[in-house]
Amino acid sequence: MKKDTIVQFVYFETAMGTDEFISQWEKYSKLVSTNQVVTLQQEVESKSTFRYVSQHRCQPDDFQFIFKKGRRSAHTPEIEMKVKEAGGYTPIQVECSHDTDGDESKILVFISSADPDLAVYRELSGYLYLNIYQAYYESCSYTYILEYFVETIQAAHLTDQLKIHNRSSEMGIFKECIMPGKQKLVRRPLGKKVLQ
Repeated sequence: MKKDTIVQFVYFETAMGTDEFISQWEKYSKLVSTNQVVTLQQEVESKSTFRYVSQHRCQPDDFQFIFKKGRRSAHTPEIEMKVKEAGGYTPIQVECSHDTDGDESKILVFISSADPDLAVYRELSGYLYLNIYQAYYESCSYTYILEYFVETIQAAHLTDQLKIHNRSSEMGIFKECIMPGKQKLVRRPLGKKVLQ
């Protein structure tokens, strides 16, 4: 991931199961520029609804995001879906740029406070890699988004630590969705790389 990359985070909440959501999501995501690399992940512990977060990586000149409801036929029922565009973020620390393995999860932490102590988040234990994204636009929903790569068995331990340090931030444990036709990327940890 390059320094001038913009990552657009989009949150979806729906009653649709994974296969049905991915099918609908792929139709809509074709409206987005083809120069983007997209990762879709599903929250692990959703109860009555399914929650997803997509990450769209692109260069500033290619940045656009459109998620519209298309016309449905009379035979296709309307399904409620909440869509929240968190905004565009630029990476300030990248330790990993690969997809997660089957025994790994991601913990996404959405921080709204204006000036958090990021050193506290870096010092937590139990994670493999940490990517940190900073708001690129003033209109972004959050000031920072943290992306922890963690072994699934360590996820609850790390979320407990995060809750101790910051109870006001939104967070969730996510697994990447397997997209039809998408090949798994080669594992390429980068080591700690701060991009400021």
